[in-house]
Amino acid sequence: MATKQEPRSAEEILREETGDVRNLLRHEGIIIGTIAIAWSLFQLSLASFLILDSIKVRAAHLAFAMILVFLSIPFSTKPKKTFKFLSSLNRIPIIDYALAIIGAFLALYIMLDWEGLALRAGSPIPRDVVIGVLLIIVLLEATRRSIGPALPIIALVFTAYSFLGPYMPRVLAFRGVSLNKYLSQITLSSEGIYGIPLGVSATIVFLFVLLGSMLDKAGAGQFFTNLAMAALGKYKGGPAKAAVVSSGLSGLVSGSSIANIVTTGTFTIPLMKKVGYPAKKAAAVEVAASTDGQLMPPIMGAAAFIIAEYVNVPYIEVVKAAAIPAFVSYFALFYVTHLEASKLGMKGLSKAELPVFMSVLKEGIHYLIPIGWLVFELVVLRHSPELSAFRAILLLFLTILYQETRKSIRKGFNLADILTNSIRIIGEGLIAGAKNMMSVGMACAAAGIIVGIVGMGLGGMITQIVETLAQGNIFLLLLITAIASLLLGMGLPTTATYIVMASLTAPIIVHVGSAYNYFIPLIAAHLFCFYFGILADDTPPVGLASYAAAAIAKSEPIPTGIQGFLYDLRTAIIPFMFIFNSDLILHNITSWPLGILIFLMGVCAAFCFTSAVQGWFIVKNRWYDVPFLLLATLLLFNPGAFERWIPFMFDTKYSMYPVGLALMILVYLIQRVRRSKEEPALA
Repeated sequence: MATKQEPRSAEEILREETGDVRNLLRHEGIIIGTIAIAWSLFQLSLASFLILDSIKVRAAHLAFAMILVFLSIPFSTKPKKTFKFLSSLNRIPIIDYALAIIGAFLALYIMLDWEGLALRAGSPIPRDVVIGVLLIIVLLEATRRSIGPALPIIALVFTAYSFLGPYMPRVLAFRGVSLNKYLSQITLSSEGIYGIPLGVSATIVFLFVLLGSMLDKAGAGQFFTNLAMAALGKYKGGPAKAAVVSSGLSGLVSGSSIANIVTTGTFTIPLMKKVGYPAKKAAAVEVAASTDGQLMPPIMGAAAFIIAEYVNVPYIEVVKAAAIPAFVSYFALFYVTHLEASKLGMKGLSKAELPVFMSVLKEGIHYLIPIGWLVFELVVLRHSPELSAFRAILLLFLTILYQETRKSIRKGFNLADILTNSIRIIGEGLIAGAKNMMSVGMACAAAGIIVGIVGMGLGGMITQIVETLAQGNIFLLLLITAIASLLLGMGLPTTATYIVMASLTAPIIVHVGSAYNYFIPLIAAHLFCFYFGILADDTPPVGLASYAAAAIAKSEPIPTGIQGFLYDLRTAIIPFMFIFNSDLILHNITSWPLGILIFLMGVCAAFCFTSAVQGWFIVKNRWYDVPFLLLATLLLFNPGAFERWIPFMFDTKYSMYPVGLALMILVYLIQRVRRSKEEPALA
């Protein structure tokens, strides 16, 4: 009889996601660590003094990623006897050394023979064809190892479609491409594998991931958790509120929801359970808070930088557009924890159980220096993202040196210890940054195959199919896009999900919207795809974030994922709102007072929606409360929603804000009266 498999721990899930699954021999660890540090230093040199053509930068970036993937991640993490020689978890087999070398050469071929390829553009010689085919095979294998089989399968389906298009049924027919044209686009130019996604990964994303990894190794994650707990732990459901704030702050420095959960959740989830949260809800709060970390400006997730390139706007414009939705989402989750605590009659932790706020702040305030400098460079000086991140990293080096000097002074000043510990932390950060970039680099390169195929004309046909399915209805189109993103995102990282969905649907959303006289900014369509790619992280039955949190909470993963998804409904509604009300992404909003008003009304709208979904405002909702809350949600999120039907009521579209607030206050007063009647009965 088969024995029941033991559930994996959160640390095991994190190790699997980051590719750190092998128990390496000492010399193997040194080899991988040296390559990882070399990659990080190469990327830092590009941001400072090394000048290379973009195609060479992308090729070198991909080569480093391929080497680390094949050396770090086995063919299978559950080796069967047949493939045992391919899947050793205790050493690096010879075949993986060979694949690492071959993969690096194939990735660098476009750089090594760039002039020759340029002269024979569109007419590859047999050598180009062989290397192109091998590159795709090896790249898809590396991608499968690092992020799973979903993206390679999708890339293969698109590839097959590009060749078999002429033989498909009429509605699906596509003129097709030749092998030479396919390879010229995908492997021998800057339109496919070496396209914009890989370019952004190589120039910008790496530096931000490196900054976050180094902050984490220096201890910033624990500082944020302790700070949030010290500030909020004493309030009703305090540990859950602290989990939301600490995960939001950790999201500034971590692009991984699972890493966020392991960093903050190991501390906050047990405390949530201690004050009365059921295990499932404690884990779900952490899941919802951690997945939304990628929404938090100024760093956000890797896909945010690709949005800037696709939409052709400065990165600060993406930050500006994402600011109100992100903060509204986090305020709403904070409110969710308050409602749950109210329903369960919870209290906070005692003062004796909490760290002292000023002591925590004093111990870790130096972590805020590089983050503050990054924000200053991006927002005030308006420097490029790569320059801003590079300078923040240099400042972080000094911050780590200061931190270790302060520690050493307390123990008795020792210069050797200061230098040794500083170099160790910086080295660990450089290695962690490179390892965290493996999956991002592979996702961007493999997604480039799909983007390249779409660029060969397949995109137009797919656009027609999607538009036909939506029947020209913008609401149905958005629903199809959201569902497709959630389904696709179950097997893909956020970046890959965004690239695929934005390539296929973002232009259609703008086009169909204009047909219905809705002006939808292109950046709103891209953010829509981005949001639902993030929400897929905790969508059951696959969402690994739910499995990681459930492992810490000792709850069932699927119910945890469902609960987390219910909490995330308050985030899911926001993209639909900013599609039809671009004020929420501050499009053409230049007035600070107006921007603040829009934000405050958005928070009130999110509170109304959350209360309707959670079934509680100040007491348990009754059926007649919910329509008022939902109508208030719509009017506060989109005050111009009824403008085309009742234009006589509108001096400006903001004139409906008071109506929405009045509905919210009405429900509050009704429930307050009801509570005053219920309390004596319960006494």
